Amino acid sequence: MNRIVTFGEIMLRLQPRQYQRILQADAFDIVYGGGEANVAVSLAMLGDQSVFVTKLPKHDLAQAAVNYLRRYGVDTQWISRGGDRMGIYFVEKGASQRPSKVIYDRKDSAIAEASTDEFHWEEVLRGANWFHVTGITPAISQAAAENCLRALQTAKRLGLTVSCDLNYRKNLWSREQAGQVMQELMQYVDVCIGNEEDAADVFGIRAEQTELTAGKVNHASYKAVAKQLADRFGFSKVAITLRTSISASDNQWAAMLYDGTDFYESKSYNVHIVDRVGGGDSFSAGLIHCLSKGVNPGEALEFAAAASCLKHTIEGDANLVSEAEIRQLMMGDGSGRVQR
Repeated sequence: MNRIVTFGEIMLRLQPRQYQRILQADAFDIVYGGGEANVAVSLAMLGDQSVFVTKLPKHDLAQAAVNYLRRYGVDTQWISRGGDRMGIYFVEKGASQRPSKVIYDRKDSAIAEASTDEFHWEEVLRGANWFHVTGITPAISQAAAENCLRALQTAKRLGLTVSCDLNYRKNLWSREQAGQVMQELMQYVDVCIGNEEDAADVFGIRAEQTELTAGKVNHASYKAVAKQLADRFGFSKVAITLRTSISASDNQWAAMLYDGTDFYESKSYNVHIVDRVGGGDSFSAGLIHCLSKGVNPGEALEFAAAASCLKHTIEGDANLVSEAEIRQLMMGDGSGRVQR
């Protein structure tokens, strides 16, 4: 069985009910999530041995987050406990022409202040074959960036395949900071994952004839982006998700993959969105699930794109779907007919 380790922050997500704005809300629904935690849950749902590493305080709110992970089969034994608080983020779901909004309240969270001697990476990674992190975690703090570097160095030394979702977040750090820190981390990465904007935001590698705010995404130009990333950092594979935003409610969703020799493009899906948070994480999980088992790149890409398409229909951060459901969509059954 695959043993896949992810490292990052799990947060308390607070969201107004239905499509209310934060300004008008008098109650918030609770969800738990975060980039690498979402990947861990998705992988566990797909039957992999999924391990999530973080640091959380010793209080009931944090324990509820741990219980959430355990509910779906994620191994939480390596979570360090301590610190004063866990991160919080607020999500205001967009609709039609009104975009979604995210407000972070994660400063001085336990994982942001964790020291490099709190995680015994040799023990954590023993017996694992894959390690995954995102660009969100090193953006949290200098300490978190150092922990990412230590984990990546150990994973590489132990011979694990390493993946990183660039996941640039402008509310956490500047493009200049991101480029400087991620440049150092990339030397340990085998599989790079990004969206339409990440390569430009982090490394200044831009796709031609693309205007994201106008809903214009030139898929062909991302082949050049992927090749430039692979050539610059020596990645064995580069995957890029391609979202054409018609509105906050309706997107076209596809992806491409470059394996150093060939380019692969997935089907394009028309998605009516229930919850788009975690869409990229579900793609990463689908790709890791397949590539870690030796599935060919074209099939792995189609699986990841279909998995992510389904995530957009599910409330919350995590992609709570099975492999059978994903493969049903891959085979062309996207009718949404009732299953009896």
